[in-house]
Amino acid sequence: MLQVSNSDVAARGRISRRSLLGIAGVVGAGAPFALMEGAGALTLFGAPLAEPFGDAPICRTAATGESAGGPPRRLTLAWNATSICTMAAPVAKERGVFARHNLDVDFINYGGSTEQLLEAIATGKADAGIGMALRWLKPIEQGFDVRITAGVHGGCIRLLGSKSAKIETLESTRGRAIGISDQASPAKNFVSIALMKKGIDPIKDVEWRQYPVEVLPLAIDKGEVDAIADNDPRTYLWLKRGNLNEVVNNLAGEFAERTCCLLAVRGSLVREERTVAAALTRSILEAGDLISRNPTDAAAVYAGYGGRGSLDDLAAMLQSHTHHNHPVGAALKKQISAYTEELKLVHVIKPGVDSARFAERIFADVLT
Repeated sequence: MLQVSNSDVAARGRISRRSLLGIAGVVGAGAPFALMEGAGALTLFGAPLAEPFGDAPICRTAATGESAGGPPRRLTLAWNATSICTMAAPVAKERGVFARHNLDVDFINYGGSTEQLLEAIATGKADAGIGMALRWLKPIEQGFDVRITAGVHGGCIRLLGSKSAKIETLESTRGRAIGISDQASPAKNFVSIALMKKGIDPIKDVEWRQYPVEVLPLAIDKGEVDAIADNDPRTYLWLKRGNLNEVVNNLAGEFAERTCCLLAVRGSLVREERTVAAALTRSILEAGDLISRNPTDAAAVYAGYGGRGSLDDLAAMLQSHTHHNHPVGAALKKQISAYTEELKLVHVIKPGVDSARFAERIFADVLT
């Protein structure tokens, strides 16, 4: 059997994953070869493999250490079926991405706060989940045993202002009432950060009024609030009613390249079965690319899971998000650190937290 070792790494050149296919052809289908994972990269003949996101499924399967001939690894993923933010999970399942990585993934649906998803992961009721950075960073700071392995996409939070109240800019919300679904919602956190950066104190200069999420448009209609902040698909569909302006969303300005949703994996899974965590992470990232390339197909998948809205609306909504943008590694740690600093500004994260160290602690680089 042709073995692959981690020796001589420094003396060898980089071997691409595409080259791996050629090597396999030379050796022959009857002669299996082995990949081993080194401290910093996967190696073949002692050389680190390049192209960690190569587009050939067989290469990705080998790279993540999955056994093509063994039984699929069963995992449980926590998600919110009504949230379009978690679309990568059902797309990965329905379009065979999980299966290509030898994974058999079941879903647990949590219809409420995404904090429930995080708790399910931390307590071992689920192996992983997808949720929002501006919801999760606070409870993770408090000690949940989960690790962030990737950003999933950007976009999906919107602040909508009443046209009759002439709410068109962040500045126009000063002294006004903003409706939210709860006091710890990612939408409230995002709008608070955006207000603070405009010199508007989100505690003293605006009033936050809490309503059940489906009542928020009614609160606008009754004049009880002047603006509402929430997430897609609701905000996208509310905007179509015609009585609201989009004041800001979380792809505006400096947030354009930010991820808003994260993949979190059970800490013990990362420590004990790193290759499985890698396979799951790659599956979610590949599904994001599928959504970006074909939002209409992804919309059909979402509709099959009970997603609200017409297929045209759902496809347009997905296209407005950045499913092609799923940072990992240093880029993601930088974004986590930035969010942490911003949450400190609005009194959500403790002021003494070292943002860079916090990002380093909660992120797990399972892809290298």
